[in-house]
Amino acid sequence: QVQLVESGGGSVQAGGSLRLSCVTSTNIFSSKCVAWFRQAPGKEREGLGSIAPRSRRENYADSVKGRFTISQDNTQNTMYLEMNSLQLDDTAMYYCAAGGLQYYTLCPLGAGLYSSWGQGTQVTVSS
Repeated sequence: QVQLVESGGGSVQAGGSLRLSCVTSTNIFSSKCVAWFRQAPGKEREGLGSIAPRSRRENYADSVKGRFTISQDNTQNTMYLEMNSLQLDDTAMYYCAAGGLQYYTLCPLGAGLYSSWGQGTQVTVSS
């Protein structure tokens, strides 16, 4: 099973930016859906965005569309989440995940598809 490790979380003021990284133990970007999720205390895990394995089609939640961008570096087995215009309610633990099969052309944002998860990195946005 693939291992995923997130980094890059921290504290930032509202309106600021952060870039999270997710390093995978093997190159899965051509064979699996990869996605970013977050979970705030007392709330359900929320899918933020995904990239499909072959089409590279991106899928974003309405809550982050236009502010967050997912990208990949195949040479580094690394996925990124670029977050701009951060708001107070972006405060959460952020996770990367992988799952599904290579035939997916659009990867869903529901957590059920994803079988491999990182340990999470905390993002705190303050006023």
